[in-house]
Amino acid sequence: MLPRPLRLRQAAEFERVRAVGRVWRHPWVTLSAAPNGLPHNRYGFVTSKRIGNAVQRNRARRLLREATRHLHDGRLKTGWDIVYIARDDLARQTYQQVVQVLEELYRRADLLAKPSEE
Repeated sequence: MLPRPLRLRQAAEFERVRAVGRVWRHPWVTLSAAPNGLPHNRYGFVTSKRIGNAVQRNRARRLLREATRHLHDGRLKTGWDIVYIARDDLARQTYQQVVQVLEELYRRADLLAKPSEE
């Protein structure tokens, strides 16, 4: 679970990302990102009833949250509000597939942090 300061919770926050940010699409998930001016990222998750019943929507959210938690630790640039919109087939994918899709979307969005050179 992501700590509360790392979550988008208010409708106005989601709306700001939608209005100001950019969007990158994949058949399983849509990623929207906008700068937030904070020293950390904040994340929001959207799963509509088109995904399926409550079990499928919750599975889609859990997959996205866990993949985000995995990638958040030092792999992403900071200072962004990121919203994920789950699409139809996401709940039927494996965790590894979801991580690969998010890495691809982050790469396209140029949100992956550069490894520190030692």
